[in-house]
Amino acid sequence: MQINPIDLRSLDAHASNVYEAIIVASKRARQLNTENKIEFNALLSTIPQTQSEDENEDLDNPAQLKISLDFEKKLKPHQQALKELLEGKIEFEFKKV
Repeated sequence: MQINPIDLRSLDAHASNVYEAIIVASKRARQLNTENKIEFNALLSTIPQTQSEDENEDLDNPAQLKISLDFEKKLKPHQQALKELLEGKIEFEFKKV
């Protein structure tokens, strides 16, 4: 896995400070992760389960394998959230107390 550094000044340009940008990106990453889990579970529920005598035995299910590989190719939620923040796709506002 390749690690790509992010210039903190570029994050600072999209929020009032770096810490605020990190909070916004982390909240968006949690949302994306939840959406991915729901989508993944919905796709897995459409695949018929094969019954085996030994439940611990992994059987090759091509449909399930394809779905898993497709999800592995997606950007990780934190990467996608940072990308959205840097592209200006995330709008946020903090509550005033």
